Amino acid sequence: MEDGREASTNSLLKDECYADFLEKDFDVKTYTAQAIHHAVIAEQLAKLAQGISQLDKELHTQVVARHEDLLAQATGIESLEGVLQMMQTRISALQAAVDRIRTKIVEPYNKIVARITQLARLQGACDLLRRIIRILYLSKRLQGQLQGGSREITKAAQSLNELGKDMHVYHGTTVTLAGVCFFTTQIYSTPGTPVTLRPFSTNTYSSLLGTAQLGFWVFH
Repeated sequence: MEDGREASTNSLLKDECYADFLEKDFDVKTYTAQAIHHAVIAEQLAKLAQGISQLDKELHTQVVARHEDLLAQATGIESLEGVLQMMQTRISALQAAVDRIRTKIVEPYNKIVARITQLARLQGACDLLRRIIRILYLSKRLQGQLQGGSREITKAAQSLNELGKDMHVYHGTTVTLAGVCFFTTQIYSTPGTPVTLRPFSTNTYSSLLGTAQLGFWVFH
């Protein structure tokens, strides 16, 4: 019986009517066009019906003969699908955990970076304000010393020098006296002798820094 099934299968494979179906480049449209062209449609349909019936019988025979193997493979496929589904569930859970960790780490990190930036700017602003306060203090002290006459000229020069030091570049920030000028005032070098202190701007102030003989620069 087994030999009969093999002979039937071999005859089906060797039949020229079915040879076209075994070609790798088989095209349905080309096969149909050739059948119409040769006017053998009825004969071809009968052959195809016979071949389909023979293939159905062969498939049934193969399924009956190997049903245990097929059932085992089907069971294995179901088990594999279960494993794949379980892996997919675990992967989804892992992805959710990663997202939670990212939320717990990335967002606080960004906030910390922003706070650090703010803190650095606040520190710079505070330092700059301290220097401005000192400059204002020195300016006020210098104003009082200038009003004290020639007796305070040495102290005024010292205050002016301290102002110059505080106006140097500090951490990329330059404190200048742009737009500031000292107004004309009168002091007395000797009793009864007025000495006029002429106005000078930032440029004149810069030229005064480091000058020991301040009186020769500022007094007429």
